[in-house]
Amino acid sequence: MNAKRFLRHLPVAALMAGLLVSEAFAAAGETPDLAFGAYQRGRYRDAFSEATKRVEQDHDDAAAMALLGELTGDGLGVAPDLNKAAEWFELAAARGDRNAAYALAMMALEGRGVPKDKERAKSLLEQAANAGQPSAAYNLGLLALDEKTPDGDARGLKLIREGAEAGVAEAEYALAELMRTGKATLTDPEGAAHYMALAARDLYEPAEIEYAIMLFNGEGVTKDEAAAARLFARAASRGNPVAQNRLARLYVVGRGVKSDLAEAAAWNMLAQHAGRDDPWLDKETENLTSEEREKAMGLVRQRLTAFQLGISSP
Repeated sequence: MNAKRFLRHLPVAALMAGLLVSEAFAAAGETPDLAFGAYQRGRYRDAFSEATKRVEQDHDDAAAMALLGELTGDGLGVAPDLNKAAEWFELAAARGDRNAAYALAMMALEGRGVPKDKERAKSLLEQAANAGQPSAAYNLGLLALDEKTPDGDARGLKLIREGAEAGVAEAEYALAELMRTGKATLTDPEGAAHYMALAARDLYEPAEIEYAIMLFNGEGVTKDEAAAARLFARAASRGNPVAQNRLARLYVVGRGVKSDLAEAAAWNMLAQHAGRDDPWLDKETENLTSEEREKAMGLVRQRLTAFQLGISSP
């Protein structure tokens, strides 16, 4: 397994994954403060203003600094500025905020807002992971796997498992892939299916597709073509071209779903629109009746509109 393919460019907000807000609420008690309350309601300008006030009143308010980093990095309520976001994260990390340390580590790993520096990123990930940040443990595990040594494999497996057990979808997927291939661990089809199912449940699209394939083939799990088709449909309805292509093929052959050439043609056209061509599907759907073609075009228009609006459309 190439660990680098699991490292993804993410907005700062995605890096923080909502942990910043939930932890701040927990630290504040039952009643959220004004800054994080505004953030939760999407009132980002108010959140920025209130967090700024907090830092002015308390120069050691790491949670408010981390919030300012997130808002500034993603341009929420303020002009986006990765350099300034990194400064806020650095201040918060120096005061022990584990999510700020994680966000800053990922910026250093990718060279966004700060110079690209793998060693600094690794140090920050270790700081965050030691403080219990599960996504940091997962990414630290990927770096360990990239060492391509027995010791690195062992450490990588342990750290990725920590992330998976904490519910990090990417870690669940990575652990499943390790178990599938036998990289850094013994091959375990059932364990791979278990963790792939968890990642798919968490709507991680690569896992949805891979688990659908596992279900369709009965790999480590009871064979269930209908369940596989439903997973392909879920990912396809959010615009994933691989899932759209697989679902179109199922509609042609009538496995997991009732055969429907109009549906097959519609999903094939959507996959093509996203850049995934399939000559076999083109041939299988080239002789539609006028009614089937009209239905297919209507479905394409409906689904393209849903994608543009960010709505899942079956």
